[in-house]
Amino acid sequence: MTQSATAISLTQTGKTFTDGTKALVPLDLQVAGGETLVLLGPSGCGKTTLLRLIAGLERPDVGACIRFNDEDVTALPIEKRNVGMVFQSYALFPNMTVRENVAYGLRVRRIDEADIQRRTDEMLEMMHIAELGQRDITQLSGGQRQRVALARAIAVRPRVLLLDEPLTALDALLRERLRVEIDSLLRRLNTTAIYVTHDQAEAMALGDRIVVMNRGRVEQIGSPRDIYFKPASGFVADFIGTINRLPAEIRDGVLHVMDVPIPGVQSLPAGTREVLFRPEEIEIVGAATAHFVGTVESAFFLRDRTRLVLSGVGAEPVTIEAGPRLDISVGGTVAFQLRPDALMPPV
Repeated sequence: MTQSATAISLTQTGKTFTDGTKALVPLDLQVAGGETLVLLGPSGCGKTTLLRLIAGLERPDVGACIRFNDEDVTALPIEKRNVGMVFQSYALFPNMTVRENVAYGLRVRRIDEADIQRRTDEMLEMMHIAELGQRDITQLSGGQRQRVALARAIAVRPRVLLLDEPLTALDALLRERLRVEIDSLLRRLNTTAIYVTHDQAEAMALGDRIVVMNRGRVEQIGSPRDIYFKPASGFVADFIGTINRLPAEIRDGVLHVMDVPIPGVQSLPAGTREVLFRPEEIEIVGAATAHFVGTVESAFFLRDRTRLVLSGVGAEPVTIEAGPRLDISVGGTVAFQLRPDALMPPV
């Protein structure tokens, strides 16, 4: 099942509540047809408010304009926008079977009964829950319920699919499995999707682009790689993953970090007073060729990697990551080099 993808355009779209609280500072945003856009940020940053404005569950401030393709939907309520919504709480009807839940939106739209049966069968097969069709919702696991919620939202062939923290209530293994399934599903359907999450791994895995939000404002919009490797603000740098900061300056054309020369750095501005780097962007070497040697304060084995927190490098502890087979205890020392191509300027 494919459909013509709907582009979304927001112009000066903001939200101020009746008590004067500005939940969302007016913003302009373009979402391409078929794109999966992830809204990422801490609790209270405005991402759910933005989703509700796109859905039609909230009315924006005066002067805003929300378009689906060329249609102005700013004043339309949710039932007239043809959007599908999936919530963290599933919002399923406990008095209905799985099949009845999936078919509900189709019946509300008074679609022909034969078409309802065909589309319902299609959705149950697509979400791998065909054998559960006659079960009550109360008999399902969390993962099964989320599949039913997705099937119900997609069955009506929405112009836009809106997902609000849909995997938060699930355990880590199931979240990872459903994340892969949702990504595959959205690409098969060619559906424009807006996905709200505070989970960075989820955002990186699902988003064609990510909108990082903070205190009702957009901090940065970009691809997952750009957000991670080219943060546009200090907030983004600190919020996305882990970042290390060390004092630095450029002398005679060469970058010095903590007075250690790091040749080969080309992209830092002349007035650099600090450099940033990610924990994985280092190379563990012998002490003789190391830029720095640190003492291990904490060591965490994370299956696919080992994360170390080191003291004795800068004023603050430095976090680095190495391969999973590095076996070192607290109190030991680690020597490492900075990769010149991985150093970022301060933001």
